[in-house]
Amino acid sequence: MAGEHIPILMYHQIDARPARGTPMRGLVVSPSSFARQMALLRAMGYQGLSMSALMPYLRGEKRGKVCGITFDDGYLNNLEHAMPVLQRHGFSSTCYVVSGQLGGSNVWDHGKGILPKSLMQAHHLRAWVDGGQEVGAHTRSHADLTALDTAQALDEIQGCKHDLEDASASLVSQFCYPYGFYNAALVGLVRQAGYAAATTT
Repeated sequence: MAGEHIPILMYHQIDARPARGTPMRGLVVSPSSFARQMALLRAMGYQGLSMSALMPYLRGEKRGKVCGITFDDGYLNNLEHAMPVLQRHGFSSTCYVVSGQLGGSNVWDHGKGILPKSLMQAHHLRAWVDGGQEVGAHTRSHADLTALDTAQALDEIQGCKHDLEDASASLVSQFCYPYGFYNAALVGLVRQAGYAAATTT
C-alpha cells in the first residue's frame, strides 16, 4: 500500500523546557533532545524530509527509509534551534505557519497557562526556505475549522496560502488542520484551495 508505515514526526517548539506542571509542557522539546533525536534518525538510516519531498513516497512512487518532519505554528525557535540541526544531517522539514500572527505570538494558547512565544516574521520564513526547509499553512488564526461556516473556513484555508506565499516568496502546497480537527467538507475545501496534502494528529 502506498505510504504504508511512513512515520511523520510532529514538533511544536524547540526551546528550553518550561517548568514541571506547565500546561502542554510536552509540546516543547529542548534543543539538545531534538539534536539527539535527529542524530538517532540518521544513525538508524532514516532520511528526514519535508512533506512535499515525502509525497512521492506516500504515493508509492519512491521507496526508501524516510520520515516526515513537521513543526506546527511557526515558532521563531524552530529557525534558531531546529534548522541548524536539520541542515547538519541533510534533512528537510515543513513548518506549518499561522499567517495572521506573523511576527506575533501563540495567542490561541493565551489563557491556558502557556507562555507567549515569538513566531517567525516574513524575513524569517524566507531564511527558513533559503535554509532548505518548507513553509506550510496552518490557517490565518489557528481556528478550529469545524466550528466555522464554509465561507469563514475557506478564508482561513485559502487566505493563509496566499498570505504565506507572499511572505515567504515560495509555493505553499501543504496544509495542517489546527488541533487536528477536520471533516469531509474541510478536506474538500483544502483540495479546492490548491493544496497537495494535509496532515492531522
